[in-house]
Amino acid sequence: MESIFHSRSWTLRDVCILDPGRGEDRSGDLFCRDGVLTDSPDPAAPVFRPSGAACLVMPAAIDLHVHFRQPGKEAAETVASGLDAAAAGGFGTVVAMPNTTPPLDTPEALAQQVALAAAAPERRVRYCLSACCTKGRAGREAAPLEALAQAGCVAFTDDGAMVADDAVMTEVMRRAAALGLPVMDHAVVPGLAGAGVIRDGEGVHPAGAAIFPETAELAAVARDLRLAKETGAHIHLQHLSCAESAWHLSISQQEGVRATAEATPHHLLFCREEIPGDDANWKMNPPLGTREDRAILRQSVLDGTISCLATDHAPHTAESKARGFVGAPFGVMGLETALPSTWQALVTECGMQPLDWAARWTAGPAAVLGLPAPSLAPGAPGRVTLLSMEPWTPDETCLRSRSRNNPFLGRTYPVRVLGLLA
Repeated sequence: MESIFHSRSWTLRDVCILDPGRGEDRSGDLFCRDGVLTDSPDPAAPVFRPSGAACLVMPAAIDLHVHFRQPGKEAAETVASGLDAAAAGGFGTVVAMPNTTPPLDTPEALAQQVALAAAAPERRVRYCLSACCTKGRAGREAAPLEALAQAGCVAFTDDGAMVADDAVMTEVMRRAAALGLPVMDHAVVPGLAGAGVIRDGEGVHPAGAAIFPETAELAAVARDLRLAKETGAHIHLQHLSCAESAWHLSISQQEGVRATAEATPHHLLFCREEIPGDDANWKMNPPLGTREDRAILRQSVLDGTISCLATDHAPHTAESKARGFVGAPFGVMGLETALPSTWQALVTECGMQPLDWAARWTAGPAAVLGLPAPSLAPGAPGRVTLLSMEPWTPDETCLRSRSRNNPFLGRTYPVRVLGLLA
């Protein structure tokens, strides 16, 4: 079977085909010849047919939000190890965030990232780059957006920090709109968040952990949506965690604002009440919401208000995460476990249709990037993700990343990723 993942020609027999681009959920065969899907098999191509559990095939998943840490924190992740983790998780395209050290705020910095990806052993994953909204991610002066777009970035964001100055964000949005590129915002007002690391609510409260008020996210979301309405820009809200954020988004969409948003596996599967004590692998920004927040986020993904799923894959070394919940950096990993964990949260626990689930990992992210929905039609690129409908309990040996700060390990999920064909 392994040979099929390293071939540009292959045949999949008796699989469940999830094709959001054509609205198809059916059983059948899928053929690829020299990297292109066809309506007939290549007689010389390797053949895969499920021998036990049923298998699903979908267009290769797209992750709009990953952190690969290079340059600056290579001990946690490199471009090469991140691409390896992405392929293991079934992702054919990833969008890297620019909060490296130094940040990606010049065409030269983007070119260095392209070179790193070209030198990586894993070549099947498309490595797309976002670029900074502001110089140095400092929030004070817009970055050279036109030059960054010319250099090939697919979006602008200061992720990890909000562009809090309204005048600066307005300029960024107007220039991004003229370029036809989305602005992605880490929607957390720093002055309101303060030192907060955990939401208020039931459950364990690690010693010394300051409360993260939900108003820090809500105020940012409202501001971003207002500026998007004024400028005509496409705003993409990153990692929503609050129920009321989804409500604000829905209202703006009904008013015609160009607004999209993503939800992460951790905000959809977990909630604040489940944090297991002083475990920094459960610390992320924004923090986990309440059970009510989780329920509303799930419903917003089901009804399409939130059209994208994204991992916010944020690797950290074991040493940094060993500082405890208060002292450790924000961030959890998720590339290798994202598809199974979101299937659990949305399909198993909420009854979401598998085709709609697949769309949130493919058509939704593609639309944010201004691309057509990936399809499994003949003539389309042979870039697909293959999953098995069998229970899977991941542990650290499943991870290709350099880091291990993954709260999804040790749980059993109803599907597992077999691999990326691309």
